[in-house]
Amino acid sequence: MLNGADLNSLREDFETFKKQKNLCEDGSCVTSESIDLKDYPDYTDALYNIIMPPSKSGVYISRWDLKEIAMEAGESMAIHPRRRMFELLMKYAIDRDRMQLVLDALERHIQYKIEIYKELRDEFIHSAKLFQEKIDKANRTVESFPKILEEYF
Repeated sequence: MLNGADLNSLREDFETFKKQKNLCEDGSCVTSESIDLKDYPDYTDALYNIIMPPSKSGVYISRWDLKEIAMEAGESMAIHPRRRMFELLMKYAIDRDRMQLVLDALERHIQYKIEIYKELRDEFIHSAKLFQEKIDKANRTVESFPKILEEYF
């Protein structure tokens, strides 16, 4: 059984945990500097977990988006599940030049979605905060691309 002091300490720890979770829930505490790609056993998994989840990157990249990104980078790709398509895209990026092509295509795609978010932010004033958060995440994702290129090659 917990005594009163232990119970209060447990409550304080839980409240602190909830506050930290709420601060990071929107991705605002994740910066390009805090992304440590070395924590993942596979670099492709690391990139997938940084770029593909909208909760981290700010944008949703569909299978058709991946197909277009691959085409822009110079690779033809069939439609598969998103993870498989991303893996194929990373297999295409076998050297620094190809990876740069992939990252450039990704950046153009993300910038296009940012422009859409900006239009929506300006059109729907009451939702501006929501769209601005997505814009900020997307910009942080694009800012991480040079670091990704340096670590990958």
